[in-house]
Order: sequence, then structure tokens, then C-alpha cells
Amino acid sequence: MSQIPPYLSAIAVEKIYLKSQHKIPVLRGVDFHIRRGELVSIIGQSGSGKSTLLHLMGLLDKPTIGEIHIEGQRVDDLPAATRDELRNRVFGFIFQFYHLLPELSVLENVLAPLMIRDSTLTYWRNRHEYETRAREMIDKVGLSHRLKHRPSELSGGEMQRAAIARALVAEPSILLADEPTGNLDAQTGRGIIDLLKKLNAEQKLTVVMVTHDESIAAQAGRIVRLANGRLQRLEEAAA
Repeated sequence: MSQIPPYLSAIAVEKIYLKSQHKIPVLRGVDFHIRRGELVSIIGQSGSGKSTLLHLMGLLDKPTIGEIHIEGQRVDDLPAATRDELRNRVFGFIFQFYHLLPELSVLENVLAPLMIRDSTLTYWRNRHEYETRAREMIDKVGLSHRLKHRPSELSGGEMQRAAIARALVAEPSILLADEPTGNLDAQTGRGIIDLLKKLNAEQKLTVVMVTHDESIAAQAGRIVRLANGRLQRLEEAAA
């Protein structure tokens, strides 16, 4: 049986940070491949390099050594403007701390990536289409009753759902989630993971999720373990 080719790849990736005169290695020669439509979890303790790997694969940072490929094409060495455009078009990001703009409503926060992506003229020309898309995405994450609320009026779970809607409104093909349940209680966290699983199953959205929680990692179709900046093993999660 032929294997599905990788969609997103890290190839022999190393990342070294400089602190004063000291070199601090974070990733040490990681090879990691993701197929289109997968739900993959990257698990490891604090300092293992899992968030760094996610940031490199999402073009938020560049590897010290090694390459990042999308559909077999190297992308980490592209000009900054091209990487910015690719990141906006291909990736959606959700983080542990939500990063919602406090002065904006849920609807305005979800629309923000489209405002940033387009020129003012293009945005206003398409604003009705964009607002319809944003409302549909907000409904999909179960927040239709919170459209006009600001982040300070939302619970932690609602803020994370708003952040997911914002990440998906530009219709990315890959969602990168860095500790998406880290600030939530267990029950609310399970709801967020169920939502990501539903998006993966129904929309074939490729999801890569960083976590330190074994029970969260087990919800993915495949688990990647990192320790001391090295890939330890890959395993299929339990059904």
C-alpha cells in the first residue's frame, strides 16, 4: 500500500538560542513529518522543545540548522514577506493565553486576521462576505450568543473557542495549537479537544497540538514524544 506523502515536514532541524555568550540547544536534529488531514499531538515536559518545534513548523521562527518543507518545497529560507504571506494563508494558530484584543468584541476579534491580511479597500469590498464567514465560524464553535461580548465578559473556555474561530476564519489548511487547554479546567479542556477532533474529522483539517498532558495527547491519532530536544518515538494513539 502506497504511503501518503508528507504535507508538512521538519528535516534535521536544530534550534540554538544565544544567551550572553552561551549557546543553548533546544532542538537537536529532529525529523518530523505530518500527513494532510492528520491530528497529531506533540508531547513532552517543559523545556523539551515541543513549542519551539511548533513555532518553526509554523514559520514563526527559523531553524538554526535544517529545513521546513510544505508539500516537498522548502519554505523556511523564503524572503520574510513571502513567509508572512504563506503563514497567513496556510496556518492557523491557537495559544494557551488566547491573545484576544480586549477592546474588540468576539466578532471583531474573529474578523481581525482578515483585516490584517487584506488592504483596507479589499477588506471593505468583501466585508459582508467576511462577516458572514466569521459569524458561521463563531456558530461552529458554539459562541453565536456571544457575538458582541468582549473578552473580559467571557469564560476561559469561551475565550479559547473565540481564539479557535479567529484561527480558522481565514480558512487555513493546518491548525497549530500550543497547549490549547493549558489554562482551562479539565471539563472545559475536554470540550476544546472534542471541538478540534470534530473539525479534524468533518473538515479534514490538519491539526498539530502541543501538550504536556498524556490524557490530552491520547485524543490525537498519532503521538510524537520529545525529550531534551530529540524525538523519542512516534506512536498511534489508542482508539
